[in-house]
Amino acid sequence: MKAWVDEVKKADWSQPAAIKAQYRSASILKNRRVVFNIKGNEYRLVVSVAYRFQAVYVKFIGTHAEYDRIDAETVEMEI
Repeated sequence: MKAWVDEVKKADWSQPAAIKAQYRSASILKNRRVVFNIKGNEYRLVVSVAYRFQAVYVKFIGTHAEYDRIDAETVEMEI
């Protein structure tokens, strides 16, 4: 996860294609959402990307089994 954060801090994503170029296994969803496979697909990370502001908002992080129980297009991070 730390490696992903370090890579994202350096990224210049202006559109979904830029994410796919860097992370071929990423899934691009509606509402500017992206799903990343972490640690060999053991974990899933759902983020919302504000391309204009170069910001990434974490919406969900959990195991693959936990991911299967959520709607990645609407999930929000619980505080």
